[in-house]
Amino acid sequence: MYRICLLTAANGEDGTALFHDAKLPGHLYVGPYVSFEPSLAFVAEDAAGVAGYTLGALDSRAFEDRLERDWWPALRSDYPEPATDADPSTPEQYAIHNIHHPGRTADELAAGFPSHLHIDLLPRMQRRGIGKKLITTMITALRDGGSPGVHLLVGRGNQRAAGFYRHLGFSEYPATHVNVFTMDLAG
Repeated sequence: MYRICLLTAANGEDGTALFHDAKLPGHLYVGPYVSFEPSLAFVAEDAAGVAGYTLGALDSRAFEDRLERDWWPALRSDYPEPATDADPSTPEQYAIHNIHHPGRTADELAAGFPSHLHIDLLPRMQRRGIGKKLITTMITALRDGGSPGVHLLVGRGNQRAAGFYRHLGFSEYPATHVNVFTMDLAG
């Protein structure tokens, strides 16, 4: 799953050239989910092996608290924060910045859409309905867990993913730096 994360780390494209440490994207977007929310980890596999996944957290705020307590401290030691106050300019610098300064789900977003998810698929699994099946599986699991709503973030440069979420019925939520998509799960 770490490898898939790296191979989709550049707005859905191969991010290998963007990271000196190939594990860095996975440390942010895979490891904590399989460690702390394994019941919300689903994979897509074909004859060549695992080629996609969806990961999620039932309660984003509680998940963020858990990461602050049990995940980020070790990574902060492994990936020291640069001494400068400059904005992170590369994906690797941005990832290290996020280890030291992780975002928090906004109160108003968490109130209606407390759960969140990630999905990554290698090209060989795309445009075959696999992504939709993974999202449907995740939504069912979140509903079964009692979640009233889910959100996800999409970088502004990943318009193909944004179109995918619109197609699946997600709504756009007002945000400035990233696209935020939400889905009401209560209905």
